[in-house]
Amino acid sequence: MGNPVCALLKLYIYLVIGRVILSWFPITPGSGLASVYRVVHTLTEPVLGPVRRIVPALGMIDISPLVVIILAELLLGRVC
Repeated sequence: MGNPVCALLKLYIYLVIGRVILSWFPITPGSGLASVYRVVHTLTEPVLGPVRRIVPALGMIDISPLVVIILAELLLGRVC
């Protein structure tokens, strides 16, 4: 059986990527996609929010998801 920390880190990376992809589409309140986005947002914002306050945006581009993914991958390389 694999390391649960590794599995959670990989899942978190997928959630962050999913949040980025969902941000490209208009989401109608009350739709099924809005429910998915709300769950993904709730799970990712506790990490992305503080990173966003530390790392400045590049113009209109928020790079906090990229920073979180890179840090998670580095942690995966050390832990797994």
